[in-house]
Amino acid sequence: MVRRPPHHPSPIIRHPPESMRLHTTTVSHRADAIAATEPLRLLSSFLENVGQDGTLADPNTLDFTFGDPREMASEAYVAALREAAIPQDERWFAYTWSKPEAQQAAAASLGRLTGIPFEPDDILLTNGGFAALSTAVKLVADPGDEAIFSLPPWFFYEPLLIEAGLVPVKVRIDPESFDLDLDAIAAAITPRTRLVIVNTPNNPTGRVYAPETLRRLADLLEEASVRNGRRIFILSDEPYNRIVFSGVRFHTPAEFYPHTLIAYSYGKTLLAPGQRVGYLALPPTLPDREQIRTAAQMVQMASGYLYPNAVMQYALPELEQQSIDIARLERRRDFMVDALTAMGYGVHRPEGTFYLFPRSPLADDEAFARLLAEQGIMVLPGAIFETPGFFRICLTATDATCERALPGFAAAIRQALPA
Repeated sequence: MVRRPPHHPSPIIRHPPESMRLHTTTVSHRADAIAATEPLRLLSSFLENVGQDGTLADPNTLDFTFGDPREMASEAYVAALREAAIPQDERWFAYTWSKPEAQQAAAASLGRLTGIPFEPDDILLTNGGFAALSTAVKLVADPGDEAIFSLPPWFFYEPLLIEAGLVPVKVRIDPESFDLDLDAIAAAITPRTRLVIVNTPNNPTGRVYAPETLRRLADLLEEASVRNGRRIFILSDEPYNRIVFSGVRFHTPAEFYPHTLIAYSYGKTLLAPGQRVGYLALPPTLPDREQIRTAAQMVQMASGYLYPNAVMQYALPELEQQSIDIARLERRRDFMVDALTAMGYGVHRPEGTFYLFPRSPLADDEAFARLLAEQGIMVLPGAIFETPGFFRICLTATDATCERALPGFAAAIRQALPA
């Protein structure tokens, strides 16, 4: 016989007060906060508008918006993926973390680039740069901690930080040199600061930060960490660290500051952002690396198994030998900078990446982007990068597209600045 427990009054509140009633919105406050960030709101509005009027779908549109490929992938790239997709044993497509062969290839390549002897175990492979950044912020920062980044930023920093429960803190760069404003960074630091995000070479400005700038940043973060009694980390976002032009040498903040985490994506160097592979690298000078490695595995799994697909890992040693044509990209940069300057545009000559970030002839950069759209030219207005008065041109457009666009750029600036 099953005995029933003695009857007790129900602890359930049948008529909860207003403060305890269920929220009526469908999505979470976090999802709302992510969607409400200014860059995503403006980017979403831009994509919705160009999607509705069919501009980007029009084959005659001169598209300078995103870093997508505009030509067929190289046979070498396709061959590497094709070979990696052929199974060699029954576990070829089994669950996998970071594969040693891929870690070794990435560590050797990053070591040659930076002069730092990275250990293969300190290369934590991720499914793209997004995942490397997301893993990093959750690895060393807690909800409520502050993360500083500079404007103009890559437009997904703020959403990534909010998703992790962090507080974004924004400072502006020097608008003339496009260099970091170290005084502004120092003034923004509080006892809650846990991260400073550095993006070099920078998207969208193309600036490669000099050793002296990075050394001074390291000194101020060391002093602030000691003052606050809590370590501040640098998260160095470096997906363009191999896309650097003649006369410029790339330096990572990890050369100067041991407490640096490096995020990298192969989608830029290989111009294949749809094939997701990247890594989070821990420099050998970083204390407690073994603890961080173990914690990173847990974070990657709990965040949605943020490891690259098996095929991308098998292909990585071969992909490490490949790159887009940097010399051709540099010639395209010079062609566009020289042509736009001659028309009257104020445009900085970038030291790396595949972007230009000219000043808008109109204070309202969104209005000027619409003028360009009337000429069949699509660019991203600076407002999306929280830097009004500029616009971004992506140089993954072909040489032929650049040449065809020149009359439209000339017509738009004449319309914006009539004689």
